[in-house]
Amino acid sequence: MSQIIDRINEGGPLFMVPILLVLLAVVVLFILALVGKKRVRNTLELIGHLSLFALMWGLLGSTIGLITAFDAIEGNGNISQPMMAGGLKVALLCTVFGLFCFVISRVAMLVLTIKAQKQETLPVN
Repeated sequence: MSQIIDRINEGGPLFMVPILLVLLAVVVLFILALVGKKRVRNTLELIGHLSLFALMWGLLGSTIGLITAFDAIEGNGNISQPMMAGGLKVALLCTVFGLFCFVISRVAMLVLTIKAQKQETLPVN
């Protein structure tokens, strides 16, 4: 658990925490849609929007992180390879987490789409 918190801090809480909240929201929506008896089309749309937000927010975080790293390199002049590698790692953490959230959301959407199709094909009594 502490390793996850360390990665969130390394990636920048400003970008990592919203992605984590989106991931938690997607999981809650997915579970509610699975156990619920009503149609899941609205939930599918909401999960789709949340997944795209997480992806774009992660890419925005990486872009801002890279710009900040390159500004520091430009201001310093010479920089060591380990320092450069560490800066790139931090910048890419947001993208990886956003992509992870996106993939989990899309898998949830796939499962809910299958459930919705099965509901539509069931005969109504």
